Amino acid sequence: MCLGIPGKIIEITDVQQKLAVVNVGGVKRQVNIACIVNEQHSVESCVGDWVLVHVGFAMNRIHEKEAIETLRLLEELAEAVAMG
Repeated sequence: MCLGIPGKIIEITDVQQKLAVVNVGGVKRQVNIACIVNEQHSVESCVGDWVLVHVGFAMNRIHEKEAIETLRLLEELAEAVAMG
């Protein structure tokens, strides 16, 4: 099973290597954004995008509303597990 966690790209750290910083629920992580970059969407234009992050890679872009709802559900799940 694979789990992609929503995060928002807040900074590009290396244009050549396609590396960016993503904020995932308040935690900042460096990720590779090569999977979401193409001729229509340059590295520099990724700042502000919501993405699904899996094992250090931004796998695809998602809508902000979907990202926020997913983060909310993950928080609820974490709380339920902690109580259980």
